[in-house]
Amino acid sequence: MARQDFLNEVQQLLLQRREALRKASNGDFSMLQKMRQETVGDVVDFAMDSSNDELNSQLAEVENRELASIEIALEKMKDGSYGKCEACRKNIPKARLQALPYATLCIDCQRKAEEAGPQGTDWPSDTNIDFDVNIS
Repeated sequence: MARQDFLNEVQQLLLQRREALRKASNGDFSMLQKMRQETVGDVVDFAMDSSNDELNSQLAEVENRELASIEIALEKMKDGSYGKCEACRKNIPKARLQALPYATLCIDCQRKAEEAGPQGTDWPSDTNIDFDVNIS
């Protein structure tokens, strides 16, 4: 399969995932609000609700980060920079993009970023990478 055909398939996958995340996010929030309005209970119920809210909040945060990564990938498709490693500028292998369609680093550069930890890497100074969004 030609790389362009592959990129078109990935774009459709990203668009579908984005729509699914948007729907799930909207559904989760409305459901939580409805449950709060209908629920009257004791301290144990309140504790369970708080625990569930915290878990839902964490899940929503992960989904929001994924949604932001998808939006960035779709923008890169528009400007022609999708599939290029932001660090070394080489093509990201198709297998990596199939596994993580919004990857912005090739496997080698991702590994270096993870090994460097929060202190960062020694990327060239003209490279601007937001590792919080892109670590897989």
